[in-house]
Order: sequence, then structure tokens, then C-alpha cells
Amino acid sequence: MTSEYDIAVLGSGFGGSLIAMIARNLGLRVLMIERGSHPRFAIGESTSPLANLLLEEIAHRYELPFLLPFCTYGNWKRTYPEVVCGLKRGFTYYEHHPGRRFTRNADHSDQLLVAASPRDDIADTHWLRSSFDSFLVDHAVERGVEYSDHTTIEAVRRDENHLWTVKGVKRDGRFEVTTRLLIDATGPRGLLQRLLGIPEVELPGFPKTQALFSHFTGVLRCDEMEEFRVLGEPPYLPDDAALHHIVDGGWMWVLRFDNGVTSAGFSVTDEAATELGLPGDHDRAWRRFLDKYPSIGAQFAVASATFPLMYSPRLSYCAERAAGPGWVMLPSAAAFLDPLFSTGIPLTLLGIERIAKILAESWETDLLDAELHQYGETTLQDVRSTAEYIGGSLRSLKAFPSFTALSMFYFAAASYSEMARRTNQRQLVTRFLAADRADFRDGMRKCIQRIDGGPGRMEDITCLTAQGIDVLNIAGLADLSKRNWYGVDLQDVIDNSLKLDLSQDEMRKLIAEADWV
Repeated sequence: MTSEYDIAVLGSGFGGSLIAMIARNLGLRVLMIERGSHPRFAIGESTSPLANLLLEEIAHRYELPFLLPFCTYGNWKRTYPEVVCGLKRGFTYYEHHPGRRFTRNADHSDQLLVAASPRDDIADTHWLRSSFDSFLVDHAVERGVEYSDHTTIEAVRRDENHLWTVKGVKRDGRFEVTTRLLIDATGPRGLLQRLLGIPEVELPGFPKTQALFSHFTGVLRCDEMEEFRVLGEPPYLPDDAALHHIVDGGWMWVLRFDNGVTSAGFSVTDEAATELGLPGDHDRAWRRFLDKYPSIGAQFAVASATFPLMYSPRLSYCAERAAGPGWVMLPSAAAFLDPLFSTGIPLTLLGIERIAKILAESWETDLLDAELHQYGETTLQDVRSTAEYIGGSLRSLKAFPSFTALSMFYFAAASYSEMARRTNQRQLVTRFLAADRADFRDGMRKCIQRIDGGPGRMEDITCLTAQGIDVLNIAGLADLSKRNWYGVDLQDVIDNSLKLDLSQDEMRKLIAEADWV
């Protein structure tokens, strides 16, 4: 290992490894620094169509073809069976009440299923991060990224020549290198936030939540349980998805991997956490949660945690700044909100895409720091707009029909953003969750305000939702006749092709020639 680099990437999760490999392929000298070692546990495991499309575009643009099989479930399983993943066909939500078993209403009013793909082979995935991250680190090293693990950084200092000195300790002694740029990929409340003294800022109106989580074996599938057994033909098997149990004061995630391990945990308000006994005995709090919701308790009746429960006393976090002279944070280091809609991975990949573009176009110019500053502003704007929506969604959980109505804004923005990229119309929406579309954002805000206003006629909220998402609704969402089950019907995309500035014939041709259907 040398002592002088162009870029030092702090942290070696998937985001750190990806940006390190991109920078190396651009001809830069890159060092990736890791406090621990791999394989290691990490959360942030569930992808989305936009996330996989971003990964595909990054693989093509920066000559990383080995990443392409990871963009769909079928190709992943065929190409890298040794790297563990899970099948994600969509988003499943079930409503629960304390002391009562799940009721499985005939009209689906206590559930929501939204498909993200039409079949398993091209579906999204859950990443077992210990397996996936370790794989990426190995490939980064193979591609010339230098790697230092078991390394604790104690101080960073930038001199008058705009070079950083990075000092710390390794297992075999002191550690010191110089670099022009620091990229923080260490996650929320990470390294640069602490070493540079960057303040944490409040996200207005965002609920204060706590989380308890682990990985488990022996978790029953809902389709193995009588109370959840599907009546009719759902758009996908509900367990082959990001499964969410909606409860008083929060929600629980259940993400299945193909090796028999399930990621599960709950995110609840401070008030609900106190009732469960947090912060206290974690095992007892977990048992209280399962006892409170009988159907969830039955699903985990024979489950065993693979390691001790992990507790987060405060999930949400946002740094005051995400970039500065000679340093930049990945979105995952700049902020963390709540995994209710699997926004973490696509936000991080958007950030990697933006940073990579800056490195490719501005590294040799005097514009580098200005471009990084603008990246930081854009990243925090995305965080704030996403927090506004997720915060409203978390508040709406107290009334499941209101939550299902508000969720349509996420699915409308996500499906539109994906299709705009796939049809080379990406100029139509450039920000996460369509934050640059004022008409869409206004409709979302009106719906949140209506829900926050208290009990009201559900018909009014449903109508407000349908009107609010209409400008981007290419997926047949907010359709009462579908009774909360939304499959993938490409005829909806064809019927709404004008919203993508394409004729129906043009859309039919694009779909007929596409490899993503």
C-alpha cells in the first residue's frame, strides 16, 4: 500500500465499493478504508425497480459488466448462486390490531399488494448484505482498489495544498495516508459527521421512531398460515416481496432470503417503544411485540435469531451538510429516514451516479469543489422531500385506508421514474420521488394535509389521491376496482403513454423490443 491517493473511500459497504470501483476505472488512485472486516451484518437490504435500473446503468457507463446479473433475480441466481439474495416481486402490507388475529377481509381492505415486476425471472431482490458487500469488496480489490480493513480513523486534516492527511491505527500499528478527496460511505452518523463536527438537523414533522431487528431462521410464510391464506389470485405470492405488518404506532418488515434466513424488525414511535419496554431488555421487548399481535406472533412462533437483537434508539438522521471542500458523503451517510418504502438503496445509487459524473467530468478542473457542493445541496433536497412524504406516510399508519391512499404517490412516482429512464425520457423527471414535478408534489402535500387534519370521509381522500397522482400515474394505480391488489399490466403504460411524451404506437414498439418485460 502506498501513502498517497486521489480518493480515500471511508467505509466498504456496497456504496463504498461501487464508487471506489468507478473511480478506479476512471484512472484514479483509490484507497478504501474499513473499520471492521467482511463478511459483516448490515441493514438496507431491499431493492426496487429504480434501484436495479440505476445499477444496470452504472454497470454499462463505468465498464463494470460483472454487476449486470445482479439487476434481476433470475440472472443473479443463474450467474452468482453463491451470493445470497431473496425474491422481491413487490410490496405487501397487512393491517393488524392489538390482541386480534389478522382477519383477511374479503374486500382486501386490510391489505395492500403492489407488484413491481410481472414475473420472478426479472424481479427485484433482497440483498443479504454480508454476502453481497463481501463479494463487491473482493471485486474492488481485483480491479485495483487498495483496501485497508481493521483500520480506525482518528483524525483528518486538510492543508493549504488542498490535500487531506488521514491518521489512525491498524492492527499492526499506526496508519497515515494523504488524499485529495474523501468520500464518506460509513452510514448515518458516520465518520466525517463526527470528525468534521457537522451538526445533525431536525426533519420537520418527521416522527421520532426506534427500531429492534435481527436475522432469523424458522419464520413461517404467511401462505403457510390459515389466517393469511390467499383467497383468489393475487399479483404475486405475498411473501415473495417486502412484507410489512402495519401495527399501532409503527410497522414491521419481513424480508426473505433464499438460504432460509429472514430479515425482520419493527420501527415504532417512542410512545409505542416505551410500552414495549424499550430501551430495556431487547428480548423481552421483542416477545411483548409478538404477544401483542397474535398472527405475527404465530409467524415467529418457532423462529430463532441468528445473532442478538440490535436496537436503534433513533432511526431518523440528517446531517446539516453532505459535502464540502475536498469531501462528500454518500446519501446513506448524509441521512437515514425509515425503510417503509425501500428508499435507501435507490437514494444511495442516485448519489453514486451523481458523484461518478462529477469525477468523470470535473476531476481535472477547478469546478470540482463547486460541483460537489451542488451535489450536497441536491442530496439534502432529496432527503427533505423524501422525509416529507415518508413522515406523512408514517403518520397515516394509524388509519390503514389513509395509508393505502397515500402510498399511491410513492408507487406512481417510482413507476413513472423507472419508465421515463427505460424509454429515454429521463428529462421528464430528474429527482427522487418526482420532487422536481411541482404539480405532483402539490397533490401529495394536499393529501398529507387532509390526512393529518383528522378523521374525514375516505371517499374524499381517495378522490384527492387519484387527482394528485394522475399526472404521473401510468400504472393504473388508485383504481378502486382492483381492491388493493395491483399487478403489472403493460396496457396501463400504453394507455398512458402521452404522459411520457410518447404515442401509443411508440410505446408498443418500445415494449415489444424491450428485454425488461
